[in-house]
Amino acid sequence: MIVAEALTKRYPEGREALRNVSFTISAGEMVLLTGHSGAGKSTLFRLLAAIERPTAGSIVINGQNLTALSRKAVPYLRRKLGLIFQDRKLLFDRTVLDNVLLPLAIVGHPPKEALRRAQAALAKVGLPNREKTFPIALSGGEQQRLAIARAVVNRPAIILADEPTANLDAGSAREILEIFVAFQQVGVTVLIATHDPVSLPIVQARTLRLDKGEMSEPGSEQALATR
Repeated sequence: MIVAEALTKRYPEGREALRNVSFTISAGEMVLLTGHSGAGKSTLFRLLAAIERPTAGSIVINGQNLTALSRKAVPYLRRKLGLIFQDRKLLFDRTVLDNVLLPLAIVGHPPKEALRRAQAALAKVGLPNREKTFPIALSGGEQQRLAIARAVVNRPAIILADEPTANLDAGSAREILEIFVAFQQVGVTVLIATHDPVSLPIVQARTLRLDKGEMSEPGSEQALATR
């Protein structure tokens, strides 16, 4: 599903965010990407989403080499990815429902089908009665649920979530993680970046660890049990 080989990302000022990073994630697997702040987790996510290009190395997703991907092909790649960013990137001048409808409108789904899928996504994350609410009126956990609904409304094969439980209380964090577990159980590949893997109650999640831009040895990968 995802194969990264010898990834390096060096910025113009000379800072090397990633160095010779290699890993493989199988279809339907749940994986935690851990590491200290500044370890390179967000950089790696931007490379996986083709927001940035690596300086060296390759990324292959579903047989597609991202390093050879044309700019015109990038939007089609992202339709297969559910992207959840640290800052959520919600539109606060639009309702909950309109936030989830937006990705469907961009790809040209018929209005009736788009509405059905948006409502189904909101129900899946536990927000079926908040369609007309504006994001500012939601709690932090509800805003994260909204971000997830918008990310999965296109039914992606892969979910990339960057610190999805940051700044949430323990109860809200657990509920968010249970949503990801539910998606993984129906075959969606889930990659979650976190600086604190111990606090995440995820079942059978493999761990990849970044340290100062380098990936730990495969033997350091570990499974976490539900707390």
